Amino acid sequence: MAWYHTYFEGLPQVAWKAHQDEEFTEYEVDFLRDVLELTSESQVLDVLAGYGRHAVPLAEEGINLTCVDISTEYCDELQDITEKKRLPINVICADILDYSFTEQRFHAAYCFGNSFSFFPRIEMQRFISRIAELLAPGGQFAIHTENLAESILPNFQARNWMPVKGDIIYLAENEYHPEGGFIEAEQTFIRGTEKVTHTVRQHIYTLAEICFMFQTAGLQVTGTFGNLEADPFVLGDEQLYLVARKK
Repeated sequence: MAWYHTYFEGLPQVAWKAHQDEEFTEYEVDFLRDVLELTSESQVLDVLAGYGRHAVPLAEEGINLTCVDISTEYCDELQDITEKKRLPINVICADILDYSFTEQRFHAAYCFGNSFSFFPRIEMQRFISRIAELLAPGGQFAIHTENLAESILPNFQARNWMPVKGDIIYLAENEYHPEGGFIEAEQTFIRGTEKVTHTVRQHIYTLAEICFMFQTAGLQVTGTFGNLEADPFVLGDEQLYLVARKK
């Protein structure tokens, strides 16, 4: 079983949510609306959706969302919000690699929140091809990652820590495995007397690798950006926003 099947529960889940910036999320939602050309008629797939950080504000605008995530806690939270606000969101608690959809096809899909590095290379190609299959012709797919090789390797840190809102301390010991192209990290979360440690594996791709996998899946990359202002991605940018269209 992959690490991410059990990671997003308890203290790590609380820490991830507390770390998010609401204003920055609003900018990302605006970006998604623009680059994916979303309207009230759009059927949109949010992959690895979490607690609906992007899906909820989009659904509040009348956009139809299908949200897939593996965390029961996040899915329960999103389902509760959906029912209370009567939002057009369909919540699916499942592994995107295994879940069997109906014949529904989507106008757009996105994978934000730095989840894009979860899969090793064979599974990553399966994942991208899976999204391509679920898109209608001309449909668009947008991703975000902070774990691109051109972003993380020039200033690789073997150890780091940071405080998180809610009196949580996060610490990580990172080891890069060049032969496998991944970072294995021992992540520790501390809040008072509570301490949780997980071993996490993040797979590191070059931009060329990602573009090749998209092309192989029948998705034409139309933009690679280093920020939400849509400046072209360059070596050393801390994050990548990539947009592709189904041929």
